[in-house]
Amino acid sequence: MTRILQGNRAAWKMTGNQQSTTCAGTLSILFTIPNFITAGSGRAMLDIIERLDRTRFAPAVCVSHKGGDLDQVVEQLKIPFIHAPHTVPARPYFTLLLRAWQAARAFRSHHFALWHSFHYSDDYTEPIVARMAGARAWIYTKKNMGWGSRAWRLRTRFASRIAALNSEMMRTFFSNGASFRKARQITRGVDSSRFVPGAEPKLAIRSRFNIAPDAIVVACVAQLVPVKGHPTLLNALATVPNVHLLIAGSPLDQDYAESLHKQVAQLSLSDRVHFLGAVKQVPALLAESDIFVLPSRKEACGVALLEAMSCGRPCVATDVSGPRDLLENRRSGLIVSPENAAALAVELRELASSPDLRRQLGRAARQRVIERFTIEKEVTAHEALYAEFLKLR
Repeated sequence: MTRILQGNRAAWKMTGNQQSTTCAGTLSILFTIPNFITAGSGRAMLDIIERLDRTRFAPAVCVSHKGGDLDQVVEQLKIPFIHAPHTVPARPYFTLLLRAWQAARAFRSHHFALWHSFHYSDDYTEPIVARMAGARAWIYTKKNMGWGSRAWRLRTRFASRIAALNSEMMRTFFSNGASFRKARQITRGVDSSRFVPGAEPKLAIRSRFNIAPDAIVVACVAQLVPVKGHPTLLNALATVPNVHLLIAGSPLDQDYAESLHKQVAQLSLSDRVHFLGAVKQVPALLAESDIFVLPSRKEACGVALLEAMSCGRPCVATDVSGPRDLLENRRSGLIVSPENAAALAVELRELASSPDLRRQLGRAARQRVIERFTIEKEVTAHEALYAEFLKLR
């Protein structure tokens, strides 16, 4: 195990018979993710793959488990789609190299020059598998705010480059010399041609839930998991009259979802809070909403917030790592401290009572996305990241 943990420079030297490119000089890149079942990170990964310059990069995808809706999207792209484990259990250590070598068999014939991992965890066995499969470089995207474990340090040490989603990651996780040289901040981008102001309101939300024409509709698009902070939003809503709340998101934590329903009943909000489950037509949902709120306790980025901003919705988000990079308080949105229902209620009342403020913040939010957070800018940043390490510039 001691040898495995040595520095990673020598680990990425290629032997003479290993190839780094495909035909016509394009660079082969394997994008890895556990699965497309939860879809959020998978969609973000595919947004990049779909737009890569194919004259320079030849992408492929690997999942450990198939079964997600996006499997078909990958197949339609007509790129290699591998179903195989790309990580192995770290223990027992004395068999780690052997098991990594066996896992690498599924990839050797493809001669992938670079691997880009979208795995959310602190696993550090994937770069070992990648090396044994002949890769020259292994990159990972830091997608959450977890840190501090020995495994995260090893994952970072083995990485050739790191794509960090927000500035707090850069300051807190990647501030020392070695990791700072590897890390690049690449914020998520949004398809501003799909998420546009004035999208067609296809969902008939007001008629479906019998919402009065003069009532304000607030949307919250977030999976039903504790970190998203829904209870704070519900407590705030209880003090703001004539406002309806649409909660869109899959109940990934059933106990948490049930607790939200109980809280709604206890606060006598059953006629004003509407659980929609997963919503695929998010632009249509936002078109029928007056305000967007993301009340997260932690948030690495906040793609749903970017989508709402792109649609020109006035947004309220908590002052946590991801959203504070996206919104400028009182200019392109409103920022409140996390788990502060009273402060959130103040901002909701102000927005609900001021159509002019809603229009002003909505326009500024859209403009900020166009200037800084389009999917095209994210793809360009990733292409520069790949070219930086592989010296293609």
